[in-house]
Amino acid sequence: MSHSYSAVVEWRRGSDAFLDNRYSRGHRWLFDGGVEVPASSAPSSVPLPYSREDAVDPEEAFVAALSSCHMLFFLHLAAKRGFVVESYRDAASGHMARNANGKLFMSAVTLSPEVIFGGDAVPDATAIEALHHAAHDECYLANSVLTEITIAAPAR
Repeated sequence: MSHSYSAVVEWRRGSDAFLDNRYSRGHRWLFDGGVEVPASSAPSSVPLPYSREDAVDPEEAFVAALSSCHMLFFLHLAAKRGFVVESYRDAASGHMARNANGKLFMSAVTLSPEVIFGGDAVPDATAIEALHHAAHDECYLANSVLTEITIAAPAR
């Protein structure tokens, strides 16, 4: 089974100069179903006003995508095992570092999910850890990157 995915990334130069590197990095991501996301370089990479604080940067999107993929598999596996999830919140974070060639890369992502269970069958800490482990193993994106991904979920 194979799947294909696409996104449109669109940028246009406004009245800004370009060759002096003083142009807006603001752009937009367009997804199926008409979803549009304002995007920009991170202000830590390109200072304001040439980046946008009110937009998603690729580094944030990378962390969010890993977190979302993990959560979706966690929810699926919990339901399959008879556990009702009432809420799931992950304050995920990523860390940039230099690789052996001196290039910046997302070296580590820490997922910190807080999961609230309801229903009659509430998993113990061992079962929750097993769900996170299985979700990580199944996550397409975790299987696609070299980044070290840690799940720092509190036991309930």
